[in-house]
Amino acid sequence: MPTSADSNAVARAGRDGLSVALLDARNHLLQALAAFGEPVPNAALRLALAAAWYQEHWISRHVQRSRGPACDPAGVRLAGVEPRIGLWLAPAADTAEPATPDSASVRSYLVQTLEITLDLLASAAEDDAALHFYRQALLHEDRLVEALAVLLQRAAPAARAQRAPLWLPAQRVQLGTQEAGWRVHNEQGLLIADVPEFEIDAQAVNWQQFSEFAADGGYDRAPWWSSEGWQWLQAFDATADGSRRAPRHVAQLKNGVLVQRGSLGLVRAAPGQAAMHVSRHEAQAWCCWAGRRLPTEAEWQAAATTAASRGFVWGDVFEWVAGRARAWPGARPSAPGCLDVGPHAESPCGVLRGASFATLPRRRSSSARRFMPAGHDQALMGFRSCSI
Repeated sequence: MPTSADSNAVARAGRDGLSVALLDARNHLLQALAAFGEPVPNAALRLALAAAWYQEHWISRHVQRSRGPACDPAGVRLAGVEPRIGLWLAPAADTAEPATPDSASVRSYLVQTLEITLDLLASAAEDDAALHFYRQALLHEDRLVEALAVLLQRAAPAARAQRAPLWLPAQRVQLGTQEAGWRVHNEQGLLIADVPEFEIDAQAVNWQQFSEFAADGGYDRAPWWSSEGWQWLQAFDATADGSRRAPRHVAQLKNGVLVQRGSLGLVRAAPGQAAMHVSRHEAQAWCCWAGRRLPTEAEWQAAATTAASRGFVWGDVFEWVAGRARAWPGARPSAPGCLDVGPHAESPCGVLRGASFATLPRRRSSSARRFMPAGHDQALMGFRSCSI
């Protein structure tokens, strides 16, 4: 179970710590590629290429890399080690050549780019500006390792015995921080929130609980859905896949949950596993059906940081929380090379908290937050609920 309270601690390390972490991230990425066997799917190769390209684009080719956030993102760049990388990463329809090379070429590119990155890191200054892009590259590769696990689609969270919800007292919660130094963009800024007493699930909603919603006509009754959620659900009727009656990758929800697990085919999911690939629309509909609600960010973080000894478990899946995505007060503008989607009115996003079973240990933090559209369901995402 995660115990870290700060997902930025490793990335704030100096040159030596970053060097070790970057090597570790690359080893995890190569292991993830090997898990696919040969031939490696193009989608997996493109994810691996993105890790190497990011290091090249923002570090080895970027002459202003030492300026960090103050650099000119459109400034002059040096030639790269692989002239075909633009063709390899371009959409297949835009090129006359294959969208991706063979796996041996990808691995060679990974080796070359990492060697250059580590050489440059060894002579970088020990300050936040000079180390900014190395920290960003580490975050990027850690997330790509997670994305490869999603693409492989073989593993699942642990099955857990059902535990009673927890009652937490009123408290003051700090969200974010005003500490100087590099931070994941979505976790910058500071908000102090006063949280009244509340009841919250001890663990994420599991397949047994979610299947009861579906069996009770959960996907057929508009009153349980928000207006946006109902429109999202009805839009599936016009797609080639037809109507949606379960989360992504689920082939059956009644009489046992059958889930597509990549090359393993259909696998029976344990009832006590956290429901996964659940959109925010589905999470809200389940809560309405159950007479409950999604927790606020402050409630979720209060429970994650104070109730572990009482049985509060997080980290099986990323968890949707209430409210739309917003930056904390005092957050800095996004820096060049930023990996996070900023909240904006034209495309409102929801917030995911915590981590998933595929998140590397250095990224498993109660402070972690990501922004995703409410209809997104590709990541390892689920939810828990609070009493109304």
